[in-house]
Amino acid sequence: MRRVALAALVAASACTLSTPPRSPALVVGIRISPTNLDPGIGIDEASQRVGQLVFSSLLKIDDKLQVVPDLAVRFETTDSQTYVAEIPHGVRFHNGHEMTSADVAFTFRRYLDPAFVSSKKGAYRAIASIDVLDRYTVAFRLRQASAAFPINLAGAGIVPEGTGREAARAPVGSGPYRLTEFVPDDHVTLVPFPDYYAGAPKNAGVVLKVVPDETMRSLELRKGDVDLVVNDIAPDVVHELEQRDGLRVIQAPGIDWAYLGFNLRDPILRDPRVRQAIGYAIDTEAIVKYLRRGLARQTPGILPSVSWASAPDVFHFSYDPTRARQLLDAAGFADPDGDGPQPRLRLTLKTSTAEEPRLQASVIQQQLREIGIALDLRSYEFATLMADVVRGNVQIYSLQFVGVTDPDMLRRVFHSSQVPPEGFNRGYYANPAVDRLLDRAAVSLVPAERRDLYVEAQRLIADEAPVISLWAKTNVVVSQAGISGITLSPTADFRFLQFVSRQ
Repeated sequence: MRRVALAALVAASACTLSTPPRSPALVVGIRISPTNLDPGIGIDEASQRVGQLVFSSLLKIDDKLQVVPDLAVRFETTDSQTYVAEIPHGVRFHNGHEMTSADVAFTFRRYLDPAFVSSKKGAYRAIASIDVLDRYTVAFRLRQASAAFPINLAGAGIVPEGTGREAARAPVGSGPYRLTEFVPDDHVTLVPFPDYYAGAPKNAGVVLKVVPDETMRSLELRKGDVDLVVNDIAPDVVHELEQRDGLRVIQAPGIDWAYLGFNLRDPILRDPRVRQAIGYAIDTEAIVKYLRRGLARQTPGILPSVSWASAPDVFHFSYDPTRARQLLDAAGFADPDGDGPQPRLRLTLKTSTAEEPRLQASVIQQQLREIGIALDLRSYEFATLMADVVRGNVQIYSLQFVGVTDPDMLRRVFHSSQVPPEGFNRGYYANPAVDRLLDRAAVSLVPAERRDLYVEAQRLIADEAPVISLWAKTNVVVSQAGISGITLSPTADFRFLQFVSRQ
């Protein structure tokens, strides 16, 4: 039905729409409008994408998901409790003022101010103080040692001292582009900043055009009114556009992770044999190949394969229905009628109302039926689904973690102290050995030691299957054929746009 409707729209547009003059700026189609352009407040994807182009940060994340300098010419610690950052001389904000350590201190002190309202404040609770050491150097002093703290500085846009509510609509940064126009629900216009410390962009600017409807985004690409779209087109539509002359598709490994979560307080699901049976019953290869059109890859766990701390040899379920049935037998859930219709047991899976998760849930339902598990599906609006998951009002649920960059996420998801509302251990998984490994990794200053600790923790977690890994997303750009300089990072951030140009 989608293909027929899309074909009809394209045919109609050829007769009724004229092609306007091409904008000298790159036009990027985005799915949703930014809500707040202050980098300390805006948490939606679109606001963060604007921030990546308008602001500079002390640190950034490289293609190995390691934290490396961005602005900082020096960043060091001796005890994981005090971090010292030095910025270069002569970095200019878009208003012409030079950036100093006072601006850096102001940026992060806002998170310590009770009057400053931001959902990002939790990432900075460990800070005891931020001290200005000289005009270009600051020290972050923590309440306790944390080797994972630098990730909180990566991508955190530096704002001028005194920034207030005006930044929500008219931000001043020091990044490669400055804002000239923001029309909510329509577009954001950015022009090159010639005094950008790393060199001016290679194009005439960027227009982020809000196109909420997926069919219309693909139509805009076909017409040439949009130069490129990043990750905002479904796999089926990407497949269709890939066949069209004048367009090209660029892919790269991403870090968004889809999984099945279990409530381990449930009397059935607390048995690891039941969880393992479910893992063996799900054909993730088929889900990736057919449902995701190959725009994903199988993965053993939450850490992306490109991460410096990933464990490539960690256990990962293969499709084995026979083994799944054996595990259910061992767990006491024998088949009551052989090849008959009666199930061994009945469980409930909660998912969102979005089309792709619902289709995926239906596939999993069919696959579990093959081993004798009757799976009742219930779909909810995302906010309702998340509320049920956080309260533990679930047996099985399907969700995605978006933007997993630091291995400390293992602690947030699997440490027994990180149950809601403190962290993301929504299944109430508890293993003292895993806790000890993650606690040691959180404070170790030796990279090789940290990696070994994280790898061992991943192995223990995989053996107990508190979650079932489904797939990791593939990042996708669909662009006009005449666009060059496109490179996709694992995080699919928009910083690459400064290097993009028309041939």
